[in-house]
Amino acid sequence: MIVAAGKGVRAGDGVPKQYQRLAGRSLLAHAAGAFVRHPGIDLVHVVVADGEQARAEAALDGLPVSIGIGGGSRQQSVRLGLEQLAGAGGVDRVLVHDAARPLVPADMIGRVLRALDSDGAACPALAVVDSLRSGEAFVDGVVPRERLWRAQTPQGFHFELLQAAHAGAAEGATDDAEIVRAAGHKVALVPGDERAMKVTFADDFARAEALLAMTSCTGTGFDVHRFGPGYHLWLCGLKIPHRQGVIGHSDADVGLHALTDAVLGALGDGDIGMHFPPTDARWKGASSDRFLAHAADLVVAAGGRIVHVDVTIICEAPKVGPHREAMRARIGDILAAHRPRVSVKATTTEALGFTGRGEGIAAQAAATIILPDWDRA
Repeated sequence: MIVAAGKGVRAGDGVPKQYQRLAGRSLLAHAAGAFVRHPGIDLVHVVVADGEQARAEAALDGLPVSIGIGGGSRQQSVRLGLEQLAGAGGVDRVLVHDAARPLVPADMIGRVLRALDSDGAACPALAVVDSLRSGEAFVDGVVPRERLWRAQTPQGFHFELLQAAHAGAAEGATDDAEIVRAAGHKVALVPGDERAMKVTFADDFARAEALLAMTSCTGTGFDVHRFGPGYHLWLCGLKIPHRQGVIGHSDADVGLHALTDAVLGALGDGDIGMHFPPTDARWKGASSDRFLAHAADLVVAAGGRIVHVDVTIICEAPKVGPHREAMRARIGDILAAHRPRVSVKATTTEALGFTGRGEGIAAQAAATIILPDWDRA
């Protein structure tokens, strides 16, 4: 059960923090996804504030979870969530997790689940390593840290034990382990994980993104167009004077077409023809910067960033050298949000083949992107 009914106002932006974005996904989707993917979890139930169901569904990005309505406090929300799960039937163990902890390592979930094999309740925790002082304006004492722990979630419980403890608990508890202990039950401590940090303030988003595991992916692209009537061609987003034009459904920019395919390939999301079919009249004569921008937006939606692109133009003419820096700048403009390194090169085929005979122009490209590694997050 993921508790996501809070207002989360300290994170700023005027939006509850569980719906704010971290590397392209809401905090709620990060948290829920960790449990959806875990083989030891059978059902994920999210408790949200009344009136927030539609926003929660959108933020969850289609994850297979159920949604219930919480109360005015965390404690009330957990109690209501337990009632909803009891109505579903067949629940014997439950993990309770805060949506404000978006990065939950799979091995941490596993440790809590294993602890429930021998104990009725388990709480992941981290030892306090800093020296602690008491006081207000001035230090007035030392606080021993040997028996102090930083409690985290998910906390695990035998279902009936937790439900009974909540039924008899007074309001004001900060977590479920406290409620269970107050009811006279032991709560086992299991090792926590620094990655399972709680996002509270605006600066915490940057810390969480730094902890998010990323993986690098590279894609390649290739495109060819035949020369035809005309006095110019489009190449890497620039209109280049030439003794011939280029035949194509769109503006036939081989450089941007190859690069778009490279970005889509790195993302594992098909090719340019799938996204912009040449049979679709909407793309007749379309500017190819739209295609590359679309691919770049898909990377952002996946929580990633384009870090490097490399385009090689293959032709006898026109000469690329005089336009190289302008081409790099134009590609950089299209991908400005990603700030990638941009390389544009050119080569000939030594008068061999269709490019050597001046029948057409070709381009090949490579793109490297970084994406969140959800399985290691």
